[in-house]
Amino acid sequence: MTEPIVITMGDPSGVGAEVTVKALASSPAALRASAIMVGDRDTVARAAKVCDVALPVIAPNDAGDGIRVDHVPVDNLPGKFGVLSPACGEASFRYIERAVESTMSGSAACIVTAPINKEALNAAGHHYDGHTGMLAHLVGSASSWMLLASERLNVVHVSTHVSLKDAINRATTARVLETIRTGHRHLRRMGLEAPRIAVAGINPHCGENGLFGTEDDDFVAPAVRAAEAEGINVRGPISADTVYHRAYQGDFDLVVAQYHDQGHIPVKLVAFDSAVNVSLGLPIDRCSVDHGTAFDIAGTGKANHVNMLSALDYAARMTGKPPARTSS
Repeated sequence: MTEPIVITMGDPSGVGAEVTVKALASSPAALRASAIMVGDRDTVARAAKVCDVALPVIAPNDAGDGIRVDHVPVDNLPGKFGVLSPACGEASFRYIERAVESTMSGSAACIVTAPINKEALNAAGHHYDGHTGMLAHLVGSASSWMLLASERLNVVHVSTHVSLKDAINRATTARVLETIRTGHRHLRRMGLEAPRIAVAGINPHCGENGLFGTEDDDFVAPAVRAAEAEGINVRGPISADTVYHRAYQGDFDLVVAQYHDQGHIPVKLVAFDSAVNVSLGLPIDRCSVDHGTAFDIAGTGKANHVNMLSALDYAARMTGKPPARTSS
């Protein structure tokens, strides 16, 4: 496959440009040749300077080695790091829009996203809860899922950026079942013949037979039974206070979390710098760093690029590209 991986720069005031140039600079030249940043050329050049990256910033079709940038012009960018700006929110949206257009048309293989700032995005008039919802809208998908992938713990979420009250209401049998199916399909694609899936319960101890609520009996358990009937290797609901430990120890390949914090907290505890955010259920492939814009250190060159390397490695696995590292 000759189509490149496209990397959206994220918020121009954040650390996205820095972690991307660091990751590309530390990767093999073959990876740089098959990767294109979508963003602002001047911001990338400033990031390269503060990070002591000597590679030139070049256009996508230029010959030679360098950081390839598909420049998307946006008016009124602040020109410095660490600034909350509607113009940066607009830029973040346009970079993602360009990457989606490239990927949907078949001229790009996969999107890797650097972090955006949701406040800046909404200030620019783009009212999304984050990358996943925005991508689903841009590609016309009615549903999407967030997978957090790491070496020893993988978690897919029934819901993410909603209130806890709304999350409980969204944990319907249909949604839980489709989450199980989606996670199963993805892990099979990634090379697991029969993924072992565990479904976390909603209530403490899965409700203790109705003592602490009946949602697990009424909605989650029927979804698990339906998935089992389809031949999926799934168990649950299993109490959330034990299921992640069991998965981390090797009992399961994937945990279905019922809501945002139930899945994010354990992954960020054990793989804060290496977990990759993967969007499932879309007609395109997208993965991302699992951290924010870090305005407080943006422009200092201190941002850790290990998470971007993990995201590039995951994208390489999905698309058959050269890895960002010899091992991950």
